[in-house]
Amino acid sequence: MIQPPDYIKAIQPYVPGKPMEELERELGIQNSIKLASNENPLGPSPEALKAIQKSFSDINRYPDGAGYYLKKALSRALSVSEDELILGNGSNELLDIAVRTYMKEGDEAVMASPSFVVYAISVQAAGGRAIQVPLRNFIHDLAAMAEAVTPKTRMMFIANPNNPTGTINTREEFDRLMEKVPDDILVVVDEAYYEYVTNPDYADSLKHFRSGKNVLILRTFSKIYGLAGLRIGYGIAKQDILADMNRLREPFNTNSIAQRAALAALSDEAHVTASRKTNETGKSRLYRELEELGTCFVPTEANFIYMQVEDSASVNQKLLSMGVIVRPMGPKAIRVTIGLPEENRRFIEAFKAALVN
Repeated sequence: MIQPPDYIKAIQPYVPGKPMEELERELGIQNSIKLASNENPLGPSPEALKAIQKSFSDINRYPDGAGYYLKKALSRALSVSEDELILGNGSNELLDIAVRTYMKEGDEAVMASPSFVVYAISVQAAGGRAIQVPLRNFIHDLAAMAEAVTPKTRMMFIANPNNPTGTINTREEFDRLMEKVPDDILVVVDEAYYEYVTNPDYADSLKHFRSGKNVLILRTFSKIYGLAGLRIGYGIAKQDILADMNRLREPFNTNSIAQRAALAALSDEAHVTASRKTNETGKSRLYRELEELGTCFVPTEANFIYMQVEDSASVNQKLLSMGVIVRPMGPKAIRVTIGLPEENRRFIEAFKAALVN
């Protein structure tokens, strides 16, 4: 019988949530709300929707494999060269390409725990070892992560803001880390929730990119831009790093509809502003409600809130029975996406009932 390597067999696959329609059928409920995947509750930009509709007539053609127009727009917006940009089928694909480019069996990658689970999965799939450093006060302990570096370390992953806690590392913390990290290590900075951050002390990863450091900055159109279903993200790094990654990037890895929608979304600042305002308003209300309930939660710089509960499996099941879908995060925590006002109200009402019953 054909068998994969042991390190592949040992991977615990990422478990996605079920479709809302299937959950409603199984539970016998209707009108459920999904607050589990950190999606933009306002949906995509109206300009992106127009671009999508215009794209339908030529889907018989292969997409632009180089992403010419989108990279040109990103180049202008970020003041980086087009050769310092790479497009991916979501930023998820790019981190996987980076791992396969720079790691081999027996190598190590340093990351925080808990953080985005795909980091460890990608490293293990390459035969590498994920060195997971516990968070400190729900924040990446960058000093401890620097101490975890060994001669076998090839990569370091930093989610900023972190998923699932929504916390950030500050400019000073990140600057100190970059002074310590050896030049032969690629630091991957995952900024999927970058556009939601309001803290002025947020780390400036682009500064280190511009100074010539070996960093790969990942961003996405899945979150504030509302294009999660089209799977498109991008990376920023030095030309030599991206030249290596492009050896493994598949031709036509981003589809034509996604490219055009992202291009239109990038130009719609009004939608980004409205999305950020909706998030900040919802965040403030949820903070007040959770404080009144005495629920411990982590202040967030993203579009979700990480909160502690006595029994996450029980709370999750009770919320599901009331048509509210959240994400359990271990035995004593859940993560809740900040939604529209009505969705936030429904979550709080259901959460109160789940705590009582």
